[in-house]
Amino acid sequence: MNLKSVTEGILFVVGDDGISLKELSEVLETTEDEVKEILTELRKDYEKEERGLRISFLGNTFKLTTKSEHKEYYEKLVTDTRTYTLSDASLETLAIIAYNEPITRVKIDEIRGVSSSQIVRKLLARGFIKECGKEDTIGKPNLYKTTNEFLDYFGLATKKDLPKLDAKEKPIDNKEVELYKSTYKEEPNNN
Repeated sequence: MNLKSVTEGILFVVGDDGISLKELSEVLETTEDEVKEILTELRKDYEKEERGLRISFLGNTFKLTTKSEHKEYYEKLVTDTRTYTLSDASLETLAIIAYNEPITRVKIDEIRGVSSSQIVRKLLARGFIKECGKEDTIGKPNLYKTTNEFLDYFGLATKKDLPKLDAKEKPIDNKEVELYKSTYKEEPNNN
């Protein structure tokens, strides 16, 4: 198994969360020194001009990031309305924020069941959401809410124009149900 390519894949999978040297060592089942060598080799590969990514060490974790010298192209991508369409994940995230604002990214992740950090960043860059304060809990996470650009994009005058959610739920029937009841009947044995 080529640990260098596995490491590259792991860095892609962990995304913005990144991964520590210790965690990477445990996943690869190798020493931290060997992981350092692998990361050094990968860094050299990414330093080449024809590569668009780099390995960064931020917040005690390693992660793949884009090269800052390409920043103007990334900004065009997220600000040009002709090339910007909302993915299903972005729409889902926007709906969660719109109906639950103000809300933290962690709460968004809990509702969606997956990490939303990249989507939240894109929505911030596009201007659909904005930071509106900090939650008064440990770590003081950012709170997010929708913006006027969000309303404009969806042709809404105010948040009151959002479709109403159906809060009615069917009552749960607590009767016992035989889950394995057979519809077949045994024929009596006429011996």
